[in-house]
Amino acid sequence: MDTKSLWNKCLSEIELNISKANFTTWFKNTSIIKEDSGVIYVGVPNEFVKDWLYNKFHKMVIKTLMGYEDNIRSIEYVIHKQETRTPDDIKINDRITSKIHANINKEFPLNDLYINKDDNLNPKYNFNSFIVGPFNELAYAVAQAIISNPGQNYNPFFVYGGTGLGKTHMIQAIGNTIKIKHPHKKVYYVSLEKFTIDYINSIQNKNPNSFKEKYRKYDVIIMDDIQFISGKDKTQEELFHLFNTLYENNKQIIFSSDKHPNFIQGLEDRLQSRFASGMTVQIIEPDYESRVAIIKAKFESTNCIMEPEIVSYLAEILEGNIRELEGSLNTVICQSQLKNRALSLIEVKSLIKNNIKPKKTVAIKDIVQIVANHYNLSEDVIYEKTRRKEIVRARQVAMYLLREDFNISYPLIGQKLGDRDHTTVIHSHLKIKADLKTDPSLLQEIEKIRIMFK
Repeated sequence: MDTKSLWNKCLSEIELNISKANFTTWFKNTSIIKEDSGVIYVGVPNEFVKDWLYNKFHKMVIKTLMGYEDNIRSIEYVIHKQETRTPDDIKINDRITSKIHANINKEFPLNDLYINKDDNLNPKYNFNSFIVGPFNELAYAVAQAIISNPGQNYNPFFVYGGTGLGKTHMIQAIGNTIKIKHPHKKVYYVSLEKFTIDYINSIQNKNPNSFKEKYRKYDVIIMDDIQFISGKDKTQEELFHLFNTLYENNKQIIFSSDKHPNFIQGLEDRLQSRFASGMTVQIIEPDYESRVAIIKAKFESTNCIMEPEIVSYLAEILEGNIRELEGSLNTVICQSQLKNRALSLIEVKSLIKNNIKPKKTVAIKDIVQIVANHYNLSEDVIYEKTRRKEIVRARQVAMYLLREDFNISYPLIGQKLGDRDHTTVIHSHLKIKADLKTDPSLLQEIEKIRIMFK
């Protein structure tokens, strides 16, 4: 394996997908040191870069590498400096590196990075470490039903939501659990990019039948990041035929995406209808109580002791996706382990101050205008005291979005939308929330409106 050429290809692709500042900061002065039995050792200049690459870019790096070499199963980041150091520097740095390395290995054991080359599943993804809350409980219930009877319940299963919300964890955990409970079934996990690369390679090698045979032999196919199928006409055609073959033979099909299938641009109608023929479930950002559960589980799994007030503070301040939440927690845990003691609230605040996202701000009038335009209504009628059905519905949607997406208080929403009582706003919010569970068309309406103010 030409590791230098491999890493150059990998860097070229990564550079296209992240900002120039991030690429220069984290990937400059990196290289592949060696390859050993499918493990790639990437040399980095210091411990900070090593930790950051693992926490922020690991999935991107390993996906990119695997796109060029099929036999890669994991990556190790190692400190590798070429400049001359004094003996004292070496002793000091080695002591620090040894301690951090021990702590990181404790949190991220090597076995967790192993990817089974036969099915592409990573055994670290299981339901033992999966936190269930209101943000993902429906998807979890569907997953358990699929595990009990693959190919029969909820087929296909299409799970979607923003980045870093645990979709990959869930779909790989389904695969790993099916392997245990149904050892006779063949399971295969693949990203859409890898599926496309396999197809292109089969055409270039003039052996398309090998591609078809490879994917049709499995009992469970799990395909990640399906949104990237946009614009890939030939890949869509192959996936359509694969879907039909698997479905007709009661083979379980699972997809993940960052958006609802109705909003994947350039997706053929025939594929869209097949995605929608089973069960489509959204995973949203975790609520406060779920963030508390995630934080407690993370600290317990690493034997890191934190006071309840710190857990509450972190859950309150670290909104957003789970991946970003865990990145902040890793920083706190690493510092606690380095100091060999529990951190104070002041220390924790100082550590994560740069990880806190500014609160979204919104002009209520702008949201009302977007909602009114969507329903072909005049903005003024939303504020009027009328009970016309179409206007009430639009007003309720506006109230729901103002509360759900921007956390504006009930009294303020009521005041701004026609000086209404806050109980009216609460009723509207709960009404739309309940209707979303049973009305797919309303979900599509909400998603279309959200696109307008993102």
